[in-house]
Amino acid sequence: MKAVYVLIAWFTFTTDHTTDGLEEVRLNYARAVENKELCREMIERFEKKTKNAIEQAYLGGFQAIWAKHAFNPLKKLESFNNGRQAIEAAVQKEPFDVEVRCIRLSVQNNAPSILGYTGNIKEDRDFINANRAKITSPALQRMADKLIYE
Repeated sequence: MKAVYVLIAWFTFTTDHTTDGLEEVRLNYARAVENKELCREMIERFEKKTKNAIEQAYLGGFQAIWAKHAFNPLKKLESFNNGRQAIEAAVQKEPFDVEVRCIRLSVQNNAPSILGYTGNIKEDRDFINANRAKITSPALQRMADKLIYE
């Protein structure tokens, strides 16, 4: 099974950020919650390259997920806060991008309320719902549906 993740990571790292590469990132985003190594690899990938808003949002999302994998409470908080900052910067760059909003909503839905990162849940849910027809990616459509309906 680990070999599959290595192949996925290799494919993801060696492709440009084309539609196919982005689709793989979308799939890896969901997998990273349970796969520490994949999460680390995705963070490293996005830290190394210049980021458009979507890439920056995914970096932030993976960093927020990393907080789940980190052992040290200070490292957890640091990783989460770095992720939060990257996501908010992405929203500032592209406030009307459905994918960026999906990433922010996914993090806010799963963040402990004590962290105070829950202020855009209704706004993002409404925005995503209103713009669902613009989503062409099957993986992103599944993410949006899960965020809106669960």
